Amino acid sequence: MTMTPRPGRPTRRLPAVLETSAGGIVVDVVEGKARIAIIARRNRAGRVEWCLPKGHQENDETLVQTAEREVAEETGINGRVLTTLGTIDYWFSTHDRRVHKVVHHYLLEAIGGHLTIENDPDKEAIDVAWVPLDDVQEHLTFPNERRIAQLAWERLAGDG
Repeated sequence: MTMTPRPGRPTRRLPAVLETSAGGIVVDVVEGKARIAIIARRNRAGRVEWCLPKGHQENDETLVQTAEREVAEETGINGRVLTTLGTIDYWFSTHDRRVHKVVHHYLLEAIGGHLTIENDPDKEAIDVAWVPLDDVQEHLTFPNERRIAQLAWERLAGDG
């Protein structure tokens, strides 16, 4: 995309930064049915989005450690990473920078805890819910996260 400056206005290019996050799909099986924990948050426009839990690496964490911590913080469910599901990357802008976000997603087995958003230190999550894995496509807001959920379904079904 070529930017044409308006007369009398200098063109300002925002600096670009890379942000790396990790999270994923924490699965619990109840009465033979797989369900996953998803969170709701408000976007910059104030609309509610249902999405997979994720967040930034802290200190010397590995991506796996970040995924386990972020899932626990945002959903209340403790999980153990079983396998990788893939990476999503996208761009967005803030008032002072362009951000290239790379999110590494993992499949986690629920090993304890209970649904709560009370442990989310950033208070980004406004709700959390268990959703049947075979029904999650209708709940997740973003197509790229629906693709990750499909990969989880295939892995659990033995197709992937």
